[in-house]
Amino acid sequence: MSQDNPPISTNEEKVTTSFKPVRLVFVVLLIMLVISQAIKWYSHSVTLPRFCEDPELALHHLEEIVTQRSPAGEQSKKPYIIAAKLIFLIPRQSDEPVQDYIHRVRTQLSQQCMN
Repeated sequence: MSQDNPPISTNEEKVTTSFKPVRLVFVVLLIMLVISQAIKWYSHSVTLPRFCEDPELALHHLEEIVTQRSPAGEQSKKPYIIAAKLIFLIPRQSDEPVQDYIHRVRTQLSQQCMN
């Protein structure tokens, strides 16, 4: 009987992997940085200008959201939900009085709407 199969080697070839955790961490941090910058761009270039149509109404709703427990009552909640986005776009500083916060938001909206 002839053997057509090549002899099996007892020495296994080692496959070296070039897994470098530092490179992976760098790539993940870079992706997170890019996402963060994209969110900042979107909020200042797209979301904030939407409030330029009627900034005083948005500020009125924002003040009610900050000062009252249930500002909408039985009314439509949509304008309050839209105004609540301002809380995330322009966050209130800790221990900042409500009137100072509203003034700061008004200033930032007026700067945004002038551009």
